[in-house]
Amino acid sequence: MARRFMARPACAAGAAALLLSACAGEALKPGAPREVSGLRINPYEAHEECVVMKPGDVLDYHFDAQRPVTFNIHYHEGKAVILPVARDNVTTDEGTYQPLVAQDYCLMWEAGREGAILDYRVTMIPSKR
Repeated sequence: MARRFMARPACAAGAAALLLSACAGEALKPGAPREVSGLRINPYEAHEECVVMKPGDVLDYHFDAQRPVTFNIHYHEGKAVILPVARDNVTTDEGTYQPLVAQDYCLMWEAGREGAILDYRVTMIPSKR
């Protein structure tokens, strides 16, 4: 079951600024794997990879971190942040995700007080329909 969080007005601007500063720049392109090695995430900061997906698409991901991170795949619905995938305090994870609704989806890694060094591979496989 997906987690749903409502942004509090006092926190929303700060959270939005963090997310914008953490984005990876260019969005993932369908069918083009993105591999990153040795990415440093400073203490209490985050890194995101985002992609537009629709039902039938598949997001394939794998990551390893040298220190524990909080990982999620999320999208926004109004002021709510929906987390269909959420992992706390992990150093590795892999899997596939298939969306139920068309949205901009983001994978996000958040470092703790020691920061983290991250290696990851992400591919969005478009629907054949």
